[in-house]
Amino acid sequence: MKKKAGAVRIWAVIFWLLVWQAASMALDRVTVLTLLVSPVQVLVRLGQLLLTADFWSSVAFSLTRIAAGFLLAAALSVLLAALSARFSVVRELLAPAMLAVKSVPVASFIILALILFSSRNLAALISFLMVLPVLYTNVLTGIQSADPQLMEMAQVFRLSPARCVRYLYLPQVMPYFRSGCTVALGLCWKAGIAAEVIGIPRGSIGEHLQQAKVYLDIPDLFAWTLVIVLASLAFEKLMLAALNLAARRLERM
Repeated sequence: MKKKAGAVRIWAVIFWLLVWQAASMALDRVTVLTLLVSPVQVLVRLGQLLLTADFWSSVAFSLTRIAAGFLLAAALSVLLAALSARFSVVRELLAPAMLAVKSVPVASFIILALILFSSRNLAALISFLMVLPVLYTNVLTGIQSADPQLMEMAQVFRLSPARCVRYLYLPQVMPYFRSGCTVALGLCWKAGIAAEVIGIPRGSIGEHLQQAKVYLDIPDLFAWTLVIVLASLAFEKLMLAALNLAARRLERM
């Protein structure tokens, strides 16, 4: 049985935690300020945060906006990819826009958005912009890679457009969509939190990171970073599980 590429092993996690602990202890001996807290200190601080209502409010604030940006981008990318595959003029019209979104640095989008809009929903906008071109490109590639013989068969048997989408396109495009989601899910969290750190919307995870930096609160900085990693992983697992379930149902059809 082949091992899954990139799978995380417990022994590897333990090894790097021990390296982290050793580095923290070494820095404590040679520096006056605490520049690197230990894993135990981070977990203790995280446990303290878990008991506060402000913690859950901040997590919900950031999660809802980043998730909204991702889901909106996913829906729009499918629609635009379908139109681009059907009409070449739409594909040619969107090509420069998608290239610009992929090429322009995230910080430039954040600063421009702050000039034009409020920072409260900035994470949703930036997450949307980062996810859209990734999923659009993958879905468009999947549609264009559809088996031409199956398309000819659909024409011979005069299948309706709805049946073609359900039984021919969806099973062939789903792997491309899932692959794009694997990349975009991590990207949307990085971009969304970066937007919050720069825009500092009140009650967000980014605000807590910015405060930790200003006050040199290293335990808080590491604890909130751990929260971001765990929330990103949980959201990614949830979305991929939903896609896998949808793929299995398509296979049964």
